[in-house]
Amino acid sequence: MADSSIINGSHSSPHPDYAEIVVVRHGETAWNATGKIQGHLDVELNENGRQQAVAVGERLSRESKATIIYSSDLQRASETAQIIASKCGGLEVVKDSNLRERHLGDLQGCDFHEMKKVHPTSYKAFMSRNEDEEIPGGGESLVQLYDRSTSALLRIGLKHKGERVIVVSHGGFIRALYKWARPNGRPGNILNTCVSVFHLYGEDKWTLKVWGDVSHLEKTGFLESGFGGDRNSG
Repeated sequence: MADSSIINGSHSSPHPDYAEIVVVRHGETAWNATGKIQGHLDVELNENGRQQAVAVGERLSRESKATIIYSSDLQRASETAQIIASKCGGLEVVKDSNLRERHLGDLQGCDFHEMKKVHPTSYKAFMSRNEDEEIPGGGESLVQLYDRSTSALLRIGLKHKGERVIVVSHGGFIRALYKWARPNGRPGNILNTCVSVFHLYGEDKWTLKVWGDVSHLEKTGFLESGFGGDRNSG
């Protein structure tokens, strides 16, 4: 289960001094369900994932109106974003490759339980506590992911101050945002279509208001999914 929590009270309406950024993880894919590493590989939603996207879209349609949706250009995120957009009155969806999951190099396409045997060097890099270590095969280090993720969110926030915007991305990307907001915190799992809300005032001032909330899934039967939403995100 995700660490679903509201931080510093419930989120408020947009304010002229900050951008309210609603960050959503994509819905479930067949690879999520079977424990297969995705990274930058382009995998579509499965039927569970589409139903999760409908549920989060209906939730967001009842909240403060967003002005635009930004999405990773990978199918699992962009399809989630399009479903949310349709539920929220046909919002524009802007695809941005900077919102992608961490590139996991040689591990992409591997079964999680097999990657240690198939790619031992890459697995060692993936599990390393050295955050500067890149994964062989073109993979990103955790520092590179952090820099890409935080820069992308900051760019969106500064462009949309005073507005509420939705960002649809991936587990690893969202974990990096948590680290930016709460450096000493423990993010827990990031389940499919979980909702987190950030108030971004500027480069050095932003607040995490809601983290990993999946209350919209409680009555749908799709709650217990989200492989990749922990440290092994992919």
